[in-house]
Amino acid sequence: MDLNAISNISNNNYYSNKNSIDTKEKVDSEKKTGFSSEAAVFEKSSDKVDSNVKNSKADRSALISQLKADQEAQKLQLFDIVKKTIAGQGNAIAQADDMWKFLASGEFSVDKETKANAEKAIAEDGYWGVNQTSDRILDFAIALSGGDTSKAETLLDAFKKGFSEATAAWGKELPEISQKTYDAVLEKFEAWKNGTYGENS
Repeated sequence: MDLNAISNISNNNYYSNKNSIDTKEKVDSEKKTGFSSEAAVFEKSSDKVDSNVKNSKADRSALISQLKADQEAQKLQLFDIVKKTIAGQGNAIAQADDMWKFLASGEFSVDKETKANAEKAIAEDGYWGVNQTSDRILDFAIALSGGDTSKAETLLDAFKKGFSEATAAWGKELPEISQKTYDAVLEKFEAWKNGTYGENS
């Protein structure tokens, strides 16, 4: 029998048990004091997040639903303003096209409250103002496309068609705010296609 082998096994067991005891004492000490000499180290990630990351289908659906609900609420508010205006005139409007032509004619008056609400709604920072309206139109287009800029031209054509139909329903050239919104939408579509939309927001 080799005595060196027995000696080596005994030494290994001694040091192994000794290290285990030292580690246990260190853990027990940390538990009592709540302090560890080891510190957490923050390492900054080198991964860059793409600002044009495509949202998931669920995110796009949620955004579209939110935009539709918001638009519906604001549309009801607008129709309330129009209803008050028309009711004050004693005119009955049977079709939506007639309502818009009636409004375009300018042959009506409004009370102070209705006028104040309308002015607030179309103010520069108002819901129907140029910036918010053009942002909503483009956000809706981006959500519909899933962020795919190759679909921008198709969506822009749809916007232009809708604008033409709105002009026809109005019965004459749309008000200046609508023209400014149209121009802002064209600029924002171009920025989206170039990858610069939202950089100044």
